[in-house]
Amino acid sequence: MRVSVVIPALNEEATIAHVIRACLADNPLEVLVIDADSTDSTAAEATAAGARVINWREVLPDIPVRPGKGESLWRGVHAAQGDIVVFVDADLESAAPGLVSALAEPCKDASVHLVKPVYRRTFGAEPNGGGRVTELTAKPLLSMFFPQLSHIYQPLGGEYAIRRSIARQLPFVDGYGVEAGLMIDMAHFFGADSIAQVHLPPRVHRNRPLHQLAPMAKVVAETIVDRAKLYDADPRLESSAISQRPALEQLGSQEALS
Repeated sequence: MRVSVVIPALNEEATIAHVIRACLADNPLEVLVIDADSTDSTAAEATAAGARVINWREVLPDIPVRPGKGESLWRGVHAAQGDIVVFVDADLESAAPGLVSALAEPCKDASVHLVKPVYRRTFGAEPNGGGRVTELTAKPLLSMFFPQLSHIYQPLGGEYAIRRSIARQLPFVDGYGVEAGLMIDMAHFFGADSIAQVHLPPRVHRNRPLHQLAPMAKVVAETIVDRAKLYDADPRLESSAISQRPALEQLGSQEALS
């Protein structure tokens, strides 16, 4: 089972090298940093730490880039060569050896296509209290519209594994709704049992101020509502027409190029 690590990065020079070294300790096939036009030394730090750095414009160069984390992940899946892709956020201060192996391990079971983490999220000096968008937006909406996923402890966690062949069959929401979209789509097409969870140490990362979290919460809510309408979880809802990339397997369509 070959494992590719994909790290989406935008101006994360302070933490990127630490994250890469932790990932390399597990001897994956490759560590790819998809750099979304960073203006600091993220790319140089990542290269020095041993990752292969690819500017997102270099992946599928005939398709103009669109802003958002999901765009980097979508292009990262296309660039990756492994059977399993492990996504890791570039600002993860608590990255440690064993992270990649733990996330990839359940995929040895051919019925598992997505592996989500179980961890506490710190908030400043406090051991709990992080993940405010998760707790206040994602979990309540998932319990309302997709109760079969209400047991997922970290639906928006940035560290997770996905079978690459399956990832190529799924659309990727452009922005911060990408994790919710992939999880709901996975459950819809392959069943909730195709999603496993693994326990990881507490997650330490940069806690964002509320004015930055509000747009994130909005797109997460739009993604969940969009999927609820699409899959008739609640036919009273109107689709939010979120911006997303189609499945990579559909790249020949006009939709993929727009």
